[in-house]
Amino acid sequence: MQIELPFGVDLPPDRGSHVPFQRDLVASGFSRNTVPAASGHDALLSTGAETFPVYFVRMRRARRYVLRVRPDGALRLTIPRGGSRAEALRFAERHLAWAARERARATATPVDPGVERELRARARERLIPELLALARQHELTVSRVSIRNQRSRWGACSPGGHITLNYRLILMPPDVREYVLLHELMHLKQPNHSPRFWRLVSAACPRFREAERWLKSSGRALF
Repeated sequence: MQIELPFGVDLPPDRGSHVPFQRDLVASGFSRNTVPAASGHDALLSTGAETFPVYFVRMRRARRYVLRVRPDGALRLTIPRGGSRAEALRFAERHLAWAARERARATATPVDPGVERELRARARERLIPELLALARQHELTVSRVSIRNQRSRWGACSPGGHITLNYRLILMPPDVREYVLLHELMHLKQPNHSPRFWRLVSAACPRFREAERWLKSSGRALF
């Protein structure tokens, strides 16, 4: 499973913890859990019970280390400019328990197709009108709305105003769902997660941190 919340998303400085909007583990940040790499892997990490092949990816535009669990169960570690493999491994080792949970989730029994179809239909009926109403309230223009089965994020906004929403939003408490919708809408004003973006989010949804705490504690249970 590829866990993409920038997990990372940056929060305004000194404002507390942030819950990745995509479910990535990102941080700045090794040890006895590292074992010699096998052929084809950059490294291997072990918890004793499980072993994780590791693949490093360097990205000049990345601003921090990002850990993702691939569909095959291996780990993908993004290294930012100026970062090191040793530091990346230290970060990954701190989150091996998380990686094990995500790997298990990837092999869990899928949602019954009939149930998923029903949830998608309910999502289209409710999420699209809610999003467009919020867009009008904030004088924003949405070019298109799609409802999808996203495995690594709750929503996405393209530069052209196309907003994609995860059908699982329909299972969230209304206030948390509204935060997710507003989060994507604010990307129409600010495409990145800069301090200005979070000021916009805070103005549109003053209690957004409570919603993020819910996403962190309960959101992953929806997958």
